[in-house]
Amino acid sequence: MVHQEALQVEREQPRAHVPLVSLSDVALTGIYEISKILTAPNRLETTLSSVVSLLSSFMQMRHGVISLLEDDGIPNITVGAGWNEGTDARYRARLPEKAIGQVIATAVPLIAENVASHPAFAPADVVALGASEETRVSWIGVPLRVGSRVIGTLTIDRVWDGRSVFRLDSDVRFLTMVANLIGQTVQLHRVVSRDRERLMAESGRLQKELSELKPHTGRSERKRVYVDGIIGESREIRALLDKIMIVAKSHSPVLLRGESGTGKELIAKAIHELSPRAKGPFIKLNCAALPESVLESELFGHEKGAFTGAVGARKGRFELADKGTLFLDEIGEISPSFQAKLLRVLQEQEFERVGGSHTLKVNVRVVAATNRNLEEAVAKNEFRADLYYRISVIPVIVPSLRDRRVDIPLLANEFLERFNRENGRDLAFNPDAMEVLMGCGFPGNVRELENCVQRTATLAQGGAIVSDDFACKHNECLSALLWRSPAEAATRRPMEIPLPVMPSVVTPIGAEPANSNTVTKLPLPMAAPQPLSPAAAPAVVPARPTALDEELSERERLVDAMERAGWVQAKAARLLGLTPRQIGYALKKHDIEIKRF
Repeated sequence: MVHQEALQVEREQPRAHVPLVSLSDVALTGIYEISKILTAPNRLETTLSSVVSLLSSFMQMRHGVISLLEDDGIPNITVGAGWNEGTDARYRARLPEKAIGQVIATAVPLIAENVASHPAFAPADVVALGASEETRVSWIGVPLRVGSRVIGTLTIDRVWDGRSVFRLDSDVRFLTMVANLIGQTVQLHRVVSRDRERLMAESGRLQKELSELKPHTGRSERKRVYVDGIIGESREIRALLDKIMIVAKSHSPVLLRGESGTGKELIAKAIHELSPRAKGPFIKLNCAALPESVLESELFGHEKGAFTGAVGARKGRFELADKGTLFLDEIGEISPSFQAKLLRVLQEQEFERVGGSHTLKVNVRVVAATNRNLEEAVAKNEFRADLYYRISVIPVIVPSLRDRRVDIPLLANEFLERFNRENGRDLAFNPDAMEVLMGCGFPGNVRELENCVQRTATLAQGGAIVSDDFACKHNECLSALLWRSPAEAATRRPMEIPLPVMPSVVTPIGAEPANSNTVTKLPLPMAAPQPLSPAAAPAVVPARPTALDEELSERERLVDAMERAGWVQAKAARLLGLTPRQIGYALKKHDIEIKRF
């Protein structure tokens, strides 16, 4: 580092002097400023050029060059102050080849007080550095290292004017600290660059593989369009269809798991139509619909005279499904004795007809379905474990409608269009009607949704279905009982359905109810009526109550329940055995203002 330690002081003005700054303070400030440049998110060449420019502020130097090497020792990047694209050759011309080689080979700094007389500098290097008999040029080079490996050099040169006093040892220490910081920064940039190249190469490889699979994906999408009856764009149904495309290619048995009404039969048919067996027969049988004796004849067939009424030989479902697919619905309901018979044909693909002795071999793919918890049934010895493992080779979970609510509008519109075609009508859903469907629980899943749409469309009076057309808006939706858990169903009173043809029980004004949980003027519940004792029997009005009496009774019942629940709708709903949504509709219907505390 160059510092003017002897200042020229005018003898005639002894009081005038300039305060000196210590070398350590200057070096610390320089290291701090350079570290800020090295940590900035810039291009590596721009960062190194900024470091060289900043060095000129702390050192008396004319030129500075940073040169980075590739693995083979050839300079890769050469930058100086004011670097831009295309200036590498100009900065590289200032590098003395022999001196740079010595710094790289020895990994120690090199100091030349006068390049013209130093053996490491050729005449061409002296000319390139601008040294002559009149101009004395000094040169310092320090290695850039990462660990014990030299990755480049940092060099400066300066012209000595004969007046300045240089501290070359301090300059070398300062440049060595700067070189260590530069080495770590270059190493970090190279690591990031290698990771970027690796990720880009991996991305290119994956994109190439994806492009190769695109035609196959397109064929799969076209096949999905032709899967009759499977409607939906939710993530769950898309994942199910993707799995079906994979499962359909094999011949392994499939077990469809899901609640009743989720469309397991449609999924089984889709597996058949997308499989290599699509040209073969698709035979289906509900195992729970037939007794064991009839089920055996239906599956395996029978010979003439095998039992009373067997007037001729008859093929069974396994025989009819040869080279195709057999769908066994509700397989969890078959008896343990019949499970053993079914296990043999699944394992060996051979069987005998009822009343026959000739063994028949078939080539059948079995797709079974159940809504039971077969694992629990196996644990209770209600279902054979070996049969469970045989049919559950590829389990497929069919999502319930609650798990894919976004598909409700698509399904509802499809069911309504089907109803319109069959009945010659032109109904449509209002937005408020669709909100009612989106808020329903649908324990019966897609089957219940279809029934709900058909029932509502049949009873709709106008040209569009509105929210008031649904049975749940009038507390007439019986399936709402299934929305509750068994524990809730046991503790709550039954859902109260108004029955106009039945007489109502009215408590006289001023009389106390039988117990604290009894609400006055309640509609008749769904439970069987209990006879009243003569002492406790109130007056019975044989005539049908008027509409005004029914209105007052329902309003008073709601207000009483809300007051007992502290005007909390959820608690009031539990008291009345309703859902929070139903009690909300009832409060709006009767214009009951909710009290806030």
